Amino acid sequence: QAQFVESGGGLVQPGGSLTLSCTPVPGARSFDHMGWYRQAPGKQREFVAGIARGGGTTIPESLKGRFTVSRDDNKNTVTLKINNLQPEDAAVYYCKPFGSTATGVSWGQGTQVIVSS
Repeated sequence: QAQFVESGGGLVQPGGSLTLSCTPVPGARSFDHMGWYRQAPGKQREFVAGIARGGGTTIPESLKGRFTVSRDDNKNTVTLKINNLQPEDAAVYYCKPFGSTATGVSWGQGTQVIVSS
Protein backbone atom coordinates (compact mmCIF):
# COMPACT_ATOMS: atom_id res chain seq x y z
CA GLN A 1 0.00 0.00 0.00
CA ALA A 2 1.29 3.46 -0.92
CA GLN A 3 2.11 5.60 2.08
CA PHE A 4 2.62 8.90 0.34
CA VAL A 5 1.05 11.08 -2.33
CA GLU A 6 3.08 13.12 -4.76
CA SER A 7 2.05 16.53 -6.05
CA GLY A 8 3.42 19.68 -7.63
CA GLY A 9 4.17 18.48 -11.12
CA GLY A 10 3.18 20.36 -14.23
CA LEU A 11 4.35 22.00 -17.40
CA VAL A 12 7.50 24.06 -17.09
CA GLN A 13 9.66 25.80 -19.64
CA PRO A 14 13.29 24.78 -19.93
CA GLY A 15 15.28 26.63 -17.33
CA GLY A 16 12.33 26.89 -14.98
CA SER A 17 11.89 25.46 -11.50
CA LEU A 18 9.44 23.20 -9.75
CA THR A 19 8.88 22.10 -6.20
CA LEU A 20 7.42 18.65 -5.75
CA SER A 21 5.76 17.59 -2.53
CA CYS A 22 5.37 14.21 -0.91
CA THR A 23 2.66 14.05 1.72
CA PRO A 24 1.52 11.11 3.81
CA VAL A 25 -1.79 9.34 3.40
CA PRO A 26 -3.89 9.19 6.58
CA GLY A 27 -2.32 6.84 9.02
CA ALA A 28 1.03 6.69 7.28
CA ARG A 29 4.02 6.32 9.53
CA SER A 30 7.34 8.02 9.12
CA PHE A 31 10.40 6.36 7.70
CA ASP A 32 14.09 6.85 8.31
CA HIS A 33 14.93 7.11 4.64
CA MET A 34 12.80 8.76 1.96
CA GLY A 35 13.58 8.79 -1.72
CA TRP A 36 12.49 10.54 -4.86
CA TYR A 37 12.51 8.63 -8.13
CA ARG A 38 11.49 9.35 -11.68
CA GLN A 39 10.49 7.38 -14.71
CA ALA A 40 10.50 8.76 -18.21
CA PRO A 41 8.58 7.06 -21.04
CA GLY A 42 10.43 4.00 -22.23
CA LYS A 43 13.01 4.21 -19.48
CA GLN A 44 13.57 2.49 -16.18
CA ARG A 45 12.67 4.19 -12.97
CA GLU A 46 15.70 5.93 -11.50
CA PHE A 47 16.66 7.31 -8.11
CA VAL A 48 17.09 11.10 -8.05
CA ALA A 49 17.34 12.05 -4.38
CA GLY A 50 17.26 10.59 -0.91
CA ILE A 51 17.10 12.03 2.57
CA ALA A 52 17.58 10.48 5.96
CA ARG A 53 15.74 11.38 9.12
CA GLY A 54 18.72 13.34 10.36
CA GLY A 55 18.76 15.40 7.18
CA GLY A 56 21.61 13.74 5.36
CA THR A 57 20.98 13.74 1.63
CA THR A 58 22.06 11.68 -1.33
CA ILE A 59 21.82 13.03 -4.85
CA PRO A 60 23.42 11.51 -7.93
CA GLU A 61 26.40 13.46 -9.13
CA SER A 62 24.74 14.25 -12.43
CA LEU A 63 21.85 16.00 -10.66
CA LYS A 64 23.73 17.83 -7.94
CA GLY A 65 23.37 21.56 -8.11
CA ARG A 66 19.90 21.38 -9.59
CA PHE A 67 18.07 18.95 -7.31
CA THR A 68 17.49 19.72 -3.63
CA VAL A 69 15.66 17.45 -1.23
CA SER A 70 14.35 18.35 2.20
CA ARG A 71 11.97 16.91 4.78
CA ASP A 72 9.77 18.10 7.60
CA ASP A 73 9.66 15.33 10.17
CA ASN A 74 6.93 17.08 12.14
CA LYS A 75 4.62 16.86 9.14
CA ASN A 76 6.13 13.68 7.68
CA THR A 77 6.56 15.42 4.34
CA VAL A 78 9.38 15.48 1.82
CA THR A 79 10.06 18.11 -0.81
CA LEU A 80 12.08 17.98 -4.00
CA LYS A 81 13.05 21.22 -5.67
CA ILE A 82 14.34 21.11 -9.20
CA ASN A 83 16.02 24.14 -10.71
CA ASN A 84 17.03 24.81 -14.28
CA LEU A 85 14.73 22.11 -15.60
CA GLN A 86 15.84 20.43 -18.79
CA PRO A 87 13.84 18.40 -21.31
CA GLU A 88 15.51 15.26 -20.01
CA ASP A 89 13.97 15.92 -16.59
CA ALA A 90 10.52 15.24 -17.98
CA ALA A 91 9.15 12.18 -16.22
CA VAL A 92 6.72 10.97 -13.62
CA TYR A 93 8.22 11.62 -10.21
CA TYR A 94 7.56 9.38 -7.24
CA CYS A 95 8.43 9.47 -3.58
CA LYS A 96 8.82 6.32 -1.58
CA PRO A 97 10.63 5.27 1.54
CA PHE A 98 13.54 2.87 1.21
CA GLY A 99 15.55 0.71 3.52
CA SER A 100 14.80 -2.28 5.65
CA THR A 101 11.80 -0.65 7.31
CA ALA A 102 10.15 0.18 3.99
CA THR A 103 9.53 -3.38 2.89
CA GLY A 104 6.10 -3.77 1.32
CA VAL A 105 5.45 -0.09 0.70
CA SER A 106 3.95 0.36 -2.75
CA TRP A 107 4.58 3.04 -5.30
CA GLY A 108 2.14 5.93 -5.43
CA GLN A 109 0.61 7.50 -8.52
CA GLY A 110 3.45 9.95 -8.97
CA THR A 111 3.32 13.47 -10.31
CA GLN A 112 4.13 14.28 -13.90
CA VAL A 113 6.69 16.85 -14.91
CA ILE A 114 6.65 18.12 -18.47
CA VAL A 115 9.44 20.34 -19.71
CA SER A 116 8.62 22.15 -22.90
CA SER A 117 8.70 25.58 -24.42
